[in-house]
Amino acid sequence: MNSRTPDKAGVKLGMWLFLYTEIMLFGGLFILYAVYYSKYTSVFIKAGKSLDITIGALNTVILLVSSFTVASAITAVQKKAPRSAASLVGISMVFGVLFLANKYFEWGHKFKAGIYPGSPDLSDAEAGKSLFFGLYYLITGLHGIHIIIGLILLSISLYLITTKRIHATRFAVLENSGLYWHLVDLIWIFIFPLFYLIL
Repeated sequence: MNSRTPDKAGVKLGMWLFLYTEIMLFGGLFILYAVYYSKYTSVFIKAGKSLDITIGALNTVILLVSSFTVASAITAVQKKAPRSAASLVGISMVFGVLFLANKYFEWGHKFKAGIYPGSPDLSDAEAGKSLFFGLYYLITGLHGIHIIIGLILLSISLYLITTKRIHATRFAVLENSGLYWHLVDLIWIFIFPLFYLIL
């Protein structure tokens, strides 16, 4: 029993180190956003008002609820309730897909309006507007990729739960998947006000 403890601790430490690099990545992008915001404040505010706050708020609620269900799934495993854990992970995955669907429709609306990287509308617009939407697509797109990775991790966890490889005494994979999902949620908590609630 004790011989497994260092491995579990090592896996968890490795995950925290990985999450730290992800925080550094998005932290750098947020700093870049702050620099350009300070230079083109009025243009950024005007561009931000063209985004749909309702969709942004809905996606925020979706991720917050999904984080709760992931945390509940870990608790269910610890309480030896694998069926409940599997259901909760499945619900989290459904919320993740809903998030991506909302983002797809939001991006699609912008593309139809001619607002996308390299579009004539943005090429002819003032520099601040093209920078705002360039960062918008870069940051939200990168976040979307992380959502997809999180869904893959959750699907692996779901498979391991259903095959009884994740159980009350062995749930490091689910725990680390949960940590990753919480990070994705946390990053969105910063993205939402930066682009949708910009003042």
